[in-house]
Amino acid sequence: MKITIVGAGYVGLVTGACFAEIGIDTTCIDIDTEKIENLKKGISPIYEPGLSEMMERNAERNRLHFSTDLIPFLAGSEVVFIAVGTPPDEDGSADLKHVLDVARTIGKHMSKHLLVVIKSTVPVGTAQKVRDAIEQEQKHRNTTIEFDIVSNPEFLKEGDAIEDFMKPDRIVIGVENERSQEIMARLYRPFVLNGYPILFMDVPSSEMTKYAANSMLATRISFMNDVANLCELLGADVSMVRKGIGSDSRIGNKFLMPGIGYGGSCFPKDVQALIKTAEQHHYEMKVLKAVEEVNQFQKNRLFTKFHKHFDGHAKGKTVAIWGLAFKPQTDDVREAPALVLIKELQKAGCHVKVYDPVAMPETRKRIGNTVEYCENIYKAAQSADCIMLVTEWTEFRSPDWRKLKSLLKQPIVFDGRNVYDYNEMQTNGFTYYGIGV
Repeated sequence: MKITIVGAGYVGLVTGACFAEIGIDTTCIDIDTEKIENLKKGISPIYEPGLSEMMERNAERNRLHFSTDLIPFLAGSEVVFIAVGTPPDEDGSADLKHVLDVARTIGKHMSKHLLVVIKSTVPVGTAQKVRDAIEQEQKHRNTTIEFDIVSNPEFLKEGDAIEDFMKPDRIVIGVENERSQEIMARLYRPFVLNGYPILFMDVPSSEMTKYAANSMLATRISFMNDVANLCELLGADVSMVRKGIGSDSRIGNKFLMPGIGYGGSCFPKDVQALIKTAEQHHYEMKVLKAVEEVNQFQKNRLFTKFHKHFDGHAKGKTVAIWGLAFKPQTDDVREAPALVLIKELQKAGCHVKVYDPVAMPETRKRIGNTVEYCENIYKAAQSADCIMLVTEWTEFRSPDWRKLKSLLKQPIVFDGRNVYDYNEMQTNGFTYYGIGV
């Protein structure tokens, strides 16, 4: 089987590399010439553990290819995946421009039956729009070539994407007919052999499943952050509360870690898109609106604690920020709480020093040299008035507190991810602020 994946971003690259890994001849297409040239040289545009090695291995074995032109690959492909970006529009809805551009290209140039698989995160009803776009182009050509549309949403966690694809909790596939189901079953058969379930369903349900899953996870995060804020007011310890409710089998312990809000390319965008989809159908997603409101509030929690500690006298203070990515094991800073925090600190007149193991280049692309980039946590802490831990990278877990105390102007730590123990920090002579403790 030969497949083509349009979009060599996060989802497209991981999908392409993993399909190539199980022996499928795969081509990834992207209009970004520089990106494709780098990919041909084995240079990945994203940081994802294991991805570069997998790409290199399968390129050497002639199973993974890269190109800027989709058209030559349509005739030889059985399946074409659409994995282009769907960024939020100004009103929060998903922008389907790139998805529909690919659909029109397919309609203009397809010469035989194709299975068109939508891998991009798209709202319910997009599959029909893709079908309409392809059929409209065929009308312009005065031709009718059969094709099928499938919805196959991704459920990849940045930092664990390879593992998630190769060992998925489930594979969700929305199909219109038995022919589509047979092809997709054949494509994913190697995963089923390992015991991972395929859930076949109708297309609209598949499209909805992606948004519902991400929105549920975002809801758990915001709920726990809301509880954490109340714990602080009541004198309760949210870490104990989290263990107490997480041990309930009906609830479970995942996505209950309090912090300073979620970010990244998925949760913020997908929550907003689902809210907008509901509005377009004259329905209000009241819970998700609250989820979004709590998340925006939570991104300011560290600054609020900082401002209160210094009694409003923040101007001239130097702040060390540990972690810029929205989560560990990625260089993604889209919607990252760190960027919100930096903006607030700078508005207050602070000098900001930052360190992140991999995300500093991406941060520099977004905010330039408005902060001082440091080569490690100790350089960031030197002559700073406090440390703010924003991303829970493993290398931040056990620093040399004695060394840090000698470097800092004041031994103060604002822990946005509850990595450190309150009593231990006090023993080490630090003033410590966590979330919900």
